[in-house]
Amino acid sequence: MKKMGLDVGQKTIGVAVSDELGWTAQGIKTIKWDEADYSTADEEIATIIKEYDIKVAVVGLPKNMNGTIGERGEASLAYAKHLEDQFSLSTVMWDERLTTMAAERILLEADMSRKKRKKVIDKMAAALILQSYLDSNS
Repeated sequence: MKKMGLDVGQKTIGVAVSDELGWTAQGIKTIKWDEADYSTADEEIATIIKEYDIKVAVVGLPKNMNGTIGERGEASLAYAKHLEDQFSLSTVMWDERLTTMAAERILLEADMSRKKRKKVIDKMAAALILQSYLDSNS
């Protein structure tokens, strides 16, 4: 069963999907959206769900370093609820602390330009979130 990983930001959503066996995560795209209107991402999310036959969405939960859930965490929880209601998906919230920083470090080590990093960082963060989840369940 394929799973989808999401790194939900205010302006973009990074998307990754797993292979059929749930061993690896691949970043597939970054969706531009308006967080104030969830429907702005619905068409692209629906296409991904159908194309990859997604049953579970692993949504990054940005906790504060002390483990509490702040404003960004609340926004991710609300979006996960929207996914459940709109697409009948099961959702799993996954601690994503430092994921974007890890993605940035990987891209810097690959000597990728700032302009190129900006285009791929969100889908790479989604892949790291999903891969972390997959690794914990293997």
